[in-house]
This record gives sequence, C-alpha cells and structure tokens, in this order.
Amino acid sequence: MTSPLMAGAIAGLRVIDLSRVLGGPYCTQILADHGADVIKVEPPAGDETRDWGPPFHDDDAAYFIGTNRNKRSIGLDLASEGGRAVLMKMLEDADVMIENFKPGTLDKWGIGNEVLRAKFPQLVHCRISGFGGDGPHGGHPGYDAIIQSMVGLMESTGTPDSGPTRIGVALVDMSTGLYACVGILMALLERQKSGLGQFVEATLFETGLAIMHPHTANFFMHGKPPARTGNEHPNLYPYSVFAARDGNIFMGVGNDGTFRKLCRELGKPELGTDPRFARNRDRVVNRAELRAELEAILANHDAEPLCRKLLAAGLPAGPVQAIDKALASDHVKARGDIIEKDWYKGIASPVRFDRTKASLRHIPPTFSQHADEVLGEFGYSADDIARLKADGIVSGPERKR
Repeated sequence: MTSPLMAGAIAGLRVIDLSRVLGGPYCTQILADHGADVIKVEPPAGDETRDWGPPFHDDDAAYFIGTNRNKRSIGLDLASEGGRAVLMKMLEDADVMIENFKPGTLDKWGIGNEVLRAKFPQLVHCRISGFGGDGPHGGHPGYDAIIQSMVGLMESTGTPDSGPTRIGVALVDMSTGLYACVGILMALLERQKSGLGQFVEATLFETGLAIMHPHTANFFMHGKPPARTGNEHPNLYPYSVFAARDGNIFMGVGNDGTFRKLCRELGKPELGTDPRFARNRDRVVNRAELRAELEAILANHDAEPLCRKLLAAGLPAGPVQAIDKALASDHVKARGDIIEKDWYKGIASPVRFDRTKASLRHIPPTFSQHADEVLGEFGYSADDIARLKADGIVSGPERKR
C-alpha cells in the first residue's frame, strides 16, 4: 500500500461516517483504504479521541490519527434541526451510513431507521453499539474493557497469580469494527440482488462472545469455565512462551507430525515418540514434563537464530519482542507494511489485491477540514455555507470545547 492514487476495490462507494472513538472509525478506515469516499461527520466538539493523548500531532492525538486516514471531515451539529437537514441532504447520494449513537438517539431526532428506510431505500445503515437496542442491557454504554470483563475474556486471560487480566489492545472494539465492515459489504452485495439497503447491527457484546473461541466451544462440550493459563493454550501443547538462552520465543505445534518434526529440528527426535508426548492429548496432560525437556534444549540456543531455523523448516516459532523491533524487521520492510505521506506514518491495510490495491490518498483530517469542499459537492453555495457556520450548524476549524 503506497501513496500513488489507485481506484481501490470499492471506489465510487460513498460512506457517511457519524461514528466516533474506535470501532466505527476503524471500520470506515478499512473501507476508505480500499477506495470508498468516507465523509467523517463530527460533532462540534470533534471525535473525542482527538484528545486521547499524548502523543499528539498538533492538536490531534495519535489514537485518532491511527484510525482516520483517507477520510474527509466536516463538523456538524446533528442535535440541531439544521444539522439534521444537512445530513439528510448528504444521505441522498450515500450508499452507507454508519453511526454509534446510543440506540434510540436517531429516533429521538426524527431520523430513525424507519424514516431512513422510507426516504433512502437503498441506504445501508450500520449501527455499532455496546449491547444493542433490546435485552436487559439494551441501550447501555459499552466500552472495550467492560465487555472483556463481562464475556469472560479477562477471566480467561492472565495466570492464577495475576488474576483476571485485560488484553493489552482494544480487541473487542477493533473486532466489532471488522464485523461491521463485513456486515456492510454483505448488505451491499445483497443490495445488488434486491435493490434495497438494510439495517446492519454490530455490538461489542456479541462480538466479545463471538471471539471467545475455543473457550465457548470447550464450555459447551464439558461445562467447565476456562482456567487462567497465561501464555498456555488450553487445547494444544506445546503452544506457549519458552525461555531460550538470550530471550523468549513462542512455539506453536498444531498436530503430532509437526511435534515430531520439531523434535528432530531440535536434535532430540526421541521426544517425538516418547509415550508421554507422542499425541497432543498426552502432551496437554504432561505439559510440565515436556516444558522441562524443551527448555533444557532451548537453553543452548539464541532466540532469533533458532526461530529463523524453525520457520525455514516450516515450524511456527517467533521471538517475543517489543513493537519497536517488530516494526524494524526485514519482513515489515520487504512487505511494505509501513506507509508514509507527509508527516503521517501508519500500518498498511492487511487486505491486499493484485489489481485494485489499497492506497493512502489522504492523511487523517484536521477537524472540519473539508466542510466547505463537502458542502459544495452537495449543492451548497458559499453564502449557504457561511450562514450554516454563522448559525453554529456547521463548524469551522475550531472545535467547541
């Protein structure tokens, strides 16, 4: 993914993005990377993640910058009748609208899903929320860590000594953004047959449950909640962190043949046929004994050379390293995984096509940077825009603090 302008797989798609924080913006950045025209509609105070720092670039936090490239920004007061009128004008030419307002907010404003469906039958309307609009928690606020705590992610992460542990990235938020993106694309595909858009709902709570594999599958099978096993896998062994001579490595073995191959590469083929370890079910039961055997071998090897040797032999292994080392790796450079434009630097889209490539067309926008440009495209004159700004309906470059 590089800076030359490319059409992208979904070029021509227009997305009105009313979402803030992470799940929605992450979803729309995926769409924008692949060619969609994403118009980010921000409240007068702006997306709150613009303040989630340090670090900052000028007035915008890295947190915001990391999920808002390839978009245009307009500040619009949707709590006002005039702001909603502007939004409805924008939706006349839109394929997708995505929002993460509290369920019921759009209905309160008179622009709920039934109204949108009647006025814009081809529109795909996606809502991201914490728990959805119904059920005992319907309409309640949801944050990534709260969902991690409620669906069992925290309780199954960590060790018996550490206690429940939050996963160190916003896994639920970002996974919800991915599910929302998939849902939007499926709705657009179905629209080609029916000619109609539809309402797409993605919730943090259902996403949290959905990504709890294999713990939910295990629980449905044996009825036991997962134990906190730290870096260990409940169903596989070896699949964990092991100490080498100069650092840690992670080795993963998915089947018995791979384990025997690993033992040969480590110079201890007899471990592969040892009755305690020959089958995965035996290795899981006898993991403490196998760990002692493996770490006695690994104590004679440096982490990175050993991992390179194992990977070259087709065995999954990698050094445990910090992000600075990961980003400086030869593989990152060879694959072009870091993209740059002007002052901006980010991670390239992981979805790659051979023809319709993703591209970096726009660096993340400053607040309401494109208000005049966007409104002009929807038929507003310079005088109209000046009046909207004077009335506080459309924001200038200054956020309302």
